[in-house]
Amino acid sequence: MAERPYTVLSASMSIDGYIDDAGEDRLLLSNAADFDRVDALRASCDAILVGAATIRGDNPRLLVRSEARREERVARGLQPSPAKVTVTDWGRLDAGANFFTAGDGEKLLYCPSVRVGEVRARFGPGATVVDGGEHVQMHRLSEDLFARGIRRLMVEGGETMHTQFLCGGLADELQLVVAPFFVGDSRAPRLVGDGRFPWNPSRHARLAEARPIGNVVLLRYALSPRFDEG
Repeated sequence: MAERPYTVLSASMSIDGYIDDAGEDRLLLSNAADFDRVDALRASCDAILVGAATIRGDNPRLLVRSEARREERVARGLQPSPAKVTVTDWGRLDAGANFFTAGDGEKLLYCPSVRVGEVRARFGPGATVVDGGEHVQMHRLSEDLFARGIRRLMVEGGETMHTQFLCGGLADELQLVVAPFFVGDSRAPRLVGDGRFPWNPSRHARLAEARPIGNVVLLRYALSPRFDEG
């Protein structure tokens, strides 16, 4: 396999494993101190990836919030915030979404070959549309990102993206925050969907850190030999 970026999966979930509820408004599963931790993680990465459903549902900006961290990145010759990456099968995304309009960094949109022409026509200069082949595969996407200079990738969801990266053995670590409540609604999205995961009852992921952050708990799992203890 060709080289790929060091990949960190970052997520927050309820005690019963949901990353949101079934309502229209985004469910907050963390606190101010943890949001700042996530901001520092973003600032340390070259790119942030989210799925199309996350863009439609949460309309995230995916920018580094701290002015000091933005200035530190600029001092190193980088954009204030990492590049943004998403994947779409159909291109049914709003070109006015925050993903495309917030920040000056590069926006990479991977789609199947058959959709490339229409997606490029729709987004114009608002995104770099990348031909992902017949079906966009995460291992090929990861290799392409490495070829573009991305050395550290943060995957912020949602369920489909986390499932594909984990089942593909493409994650080096998982940073998982557990909120102190239940959602209890099977209509809501979970951390992952069904799949054949490399970590199972016969092969455990290594818990590298468990740390309370106010009323939530950060669980940090080492998922590959490349795991960075820092």
